[in-house]
Amino acid sequence: MKISRFNVVILAIVGATVWPAMGTAESLAVRNCTWCHGASAQGYAPAPRLAGQRPAYIMSQLASFREHGRDAPFSRLYMWGAAAHLSYQSARDLAIYFSSLSPQAADDGDRTLVAAGRSIYQLGLPDSNIVACVACHGPNAEGVRDIPRLGGLSYSYLKGRLEQWKAGYHGTLSRPMPDIASRLDSQQIAALASYLSYINYPTLVGSWEHYSDAR
Repeated sequence: MKISRFNVVILAIVGATVWPAMGTAESLAVRNCTWCHGASAQGYAPAPRLAGQRPAYIMSQLASFREHGRDAPFSRLYMWGAAAHLSYQSARDLAIYFSSLSPQAADDGDRTLVAAGRSIYQLGLPDSNIVACVACHGPNAEGVRDIPRLGGLSYSYLKGRLEQWKAGYHGTLSRPMPDIASRLDSQQIAALASYLSYINYPTLVGSWEHYSDAR
C-alpha cells in the first residue's frame, strides 16, 4: 500500500503535536532539551535536572528565558535562543513531560557541610534576618506551584544559582531570592547546596491540574 508524501507529512505533524498524551520522549523539542539536560533529564553540568521539577516552575522559567528575564551567562548563551520561539502550548507540553519523569538525587555535595545546610534550610539564619527555606520550598524541598523543587538538584547547579543571585543576575523573581543570597557567605551557600543535593522524594504527577493557574 502506497502513502503519498503529503500524507506522510501530515502524519508527522499530527504525531509531533500529540506526543505528550502518548507518553513518548521522541519529539524534536524533547531531544533538543536532552542534549544538555540528559536523556532522563537528570542534568549535565551546568544544566539543571528537570526530572520531577514543578511544571509551573518550568513554564515560568521558559517564559523568563524568552523574555530575557534570566540574564546569567549560560542563560544568555543557551536558553535565550532555545526558548525564543516556544509557544505557550509547547512550553506546557514540555513542562508536563519533564515533571512526570522520576527524579534522582544528585548526591554530590560535601557531606561534612550537610548538617549546617540542613540547619539553614529548616531554621534560617535569624541573626542575618534570613527566613527558613522550608517556608517556601517545603519540608522536603519539593517546591509548590511555581516555586521550584530544590531537593536532589546538583551541588554545582544550586551553588551556581545562589552565587548568581548574589552577584546581581536576574531571574523570574525580584524578591526574595536576590536579597537572601546577598546575605549568604560562600560557606553558607556551599552548605545549603550540599544538603539539598542529597534530598530525594517521589515523582510528581505530570498533569495540568497541578498548575492550571500558572498561565
